[in-house]
Amino acid sequence: MMEHPTCILEDLKQFVVVNAPPTVYYIPDFISEDEESYLLQQVYQSPKTKWTQLSGRRLQNWGGLPHPKGMMSEKIPDWLRAYCDKISSLGAFSGKTANHVLVNEYKPGEGIMPHEDGPLYHPTVTTVSLGSHTLLDFYSPVSGLEEGDVPQTEESRFLLSLLVKPRSLLILQDEMYQRLLHGIRPLQHDTLTDTLVNLGSAGAQSGDTLTRGTRVSLTIRHVPKVMKTRLILGRK
Repeated sequence: MMEHPTCILEDLKQFVVVNAPPTVYYIPDFISEDEESYLLQQVYQSPKTKWTQLSGRRLQNWGGLPHPKGMMSEKIPDWLRAYCDKISSLGAFSGKTANHVLVNEYKPGEGIMPHEDGPLYHPTVTTVSLGSHTLLDFYSPVSGLEEGDVPQTEESRFLLSLLVKPRSLLILQDEMYQRLLHGIRPLQHDTLTDTLVNLGSAGAQSGDTLTRGTRVSLTIRHVPKVMKTRLILGRK
């Protein structure tokens, strides 16, 4: 009999990043080096047509395209399905099973602007990192400006960073997912400072400089609203 998901999340409490707002779980070495090599091999063996080139990164979309009316569900390949199931079994999606994966490739010097993941997903994002570390930066949202207020810059809204190492699993929920924005600065090197809230659990020290390689992230989520294909065919 499978444990209740809440109980399993209780087991993850040792991995909570206590210096961050609620809630971050950072699990180093979630996968082995062999699994990492296997996953990278599968990513790069995927058909070229699966890649979409964006400004600052390229990505693969698996499981369907999330849409306000519902996602047209597509089969997720077995090599990704295994990790959807593994992460879901931790209780990350409140007993539901992940049904959507974005594979992002970031080369050194590439990043992504601060953003939120939006309401189409269950309010949890889980990320497995492959190939290289990165720094994930968090920002408070832009609040309504009253006359005379100084415009808010990205720099003034910056709150904290997480060091995300290869083979780790990162789970973001609650305020860290629903209120704060997250992004990756387009850098080639990262100098670690005390704004990193998980230095200890990531096995790093303030003052270290890390050189980025090519990082592939598997962003695994649950889309609650899924459409049944046959119900919408032929309808305007």
